Order: sequence, then C-alpha cells, then structure tokens
Amino acid sequence: MLADVHQFIIVFTAYVIAAGSPGPSNMRIMAVAMNDGRRAALAIASGVVSGSIFWGLMAATGVSAILSRYAQALVVLQVLGGLYLLYLAFKAGKAALSSDQDQLRPTCERKATAATLYKRGLLMHLTNPKSILAWIALMTLGLGSGSSPHTALVILAGCAVLSVTIFCGYAIVFSTAPMIRLYRRARRWIEGTLAVFFGFAGLKLLLIRI
Repeated sequence: MLADVHQFIIVFTAYVIAAGSPGPSNMRIMAVAMNDGRRAALAIASGVVSGSIFWGLMAATGVSAILSRYAQALVVLQVLGGLYLLYLAFKAGKAALSSDQDQLRPTCERKATAATLYKRGLLMHLTNPKSILAWIALMTLGLGSGSSPHTALVILAGCAVLSVTIFCGYAIVFSTAPMIRLYRRARRWIEGTLAVFFGFAGLKLLLIRI
C-alpha cells in the first residue's frame, strides 16, 4: 500500500511539472486570459484539459503505446501540431505589430463561441505528439507488471483533477485585474514573446525527428 502511495506521488509530481511548465497550451491560455478575459480562457483551458484526459485514456489502454511504434501516425501529428503553432506565432506577431487602438476592437477569441474556443484548445493538445509521449512515460512510470486496473484508474483520476487545477488555474489567475493591467502595459512585448515562442516550438516540431 505504501509502495502504491509512493508511486502515485511520483507520477502526480511528474505530471504537475510536465503540465505546469511553460508550453504552447499554457502560453495560449495565459495570453487569451489577459487579452480576452476569463470566460474565453476557461473555454480554451477546457479543450486542453479534454485533450490531456483523452491521451491519458489512450495511454492507459495501450493505444498510444501502439501509436508510438508507428512513425507515420506521429509524423502526421507532428506536422499538424507544427503548422498550428506557426499559425499561432503569426497571430501573436500580428498582434504585437498592431496599434493599441486596433487591439480595442473585438478579437477572434472575443467573437468566438465557447464551443469554438473549446475546439481550439482541444486541437492544440491533440496535435501535440509530446502529450502522447508524456502520457506513455507517466503510465510506464506508474504501472508495473502486476498493476491492477484500479491503479491506472487512480492515476487517470488524479491527473484529471490536476489538469483541471493547472490549466483552469492559469485561466483564472491571468484574467485577474493586475494581470490584465500588466498585459495592457506590456502588450507588444508579451505578444512578441509569444510569437517567438510559438514560432520556435512550431519549427522544432516540424524539423526534429520524434
């Protein structure tokens, strides 16, 4: 029992580090929260959470482990994910170069429905091959040869709670008044940094081998 608890702690700690560290999904949630408000950010975050839970289920059932053996499947996800990140880089770069007056007009996120924003967050996470590999690593770390389905269920449930806490937490924290004021003062620098970050991440996905 103590061994199981110790193993769960290791897995959950690894997940917090992986999900909470800066990445395309977190950066996008932060930017939307500061620029377009809490509701838009929570919709994006909900899509990211769903994508994370989906890959967790796939890893737990062994499907993503099978996918990882077929380079073609991961290459398709890699290309789609890279192109989507470059698209986000273009949008962030365009926002960085725009005037403050232009930014006061409704953006795509403000005009988009919650369902559309949810799909954007979901697409971002589903097309990130690193998410698949991270979940495979987590399940490998948490499940031994004698592990029961109950163990996998506990890992999935725990990581799902952590996923909601982390991603929705980013949406809530970065949509607060101080963060919004910070964004307005440093908008060009923030959007420019996002453009560089997304551009680098997108090119990295397109150019490296998984």
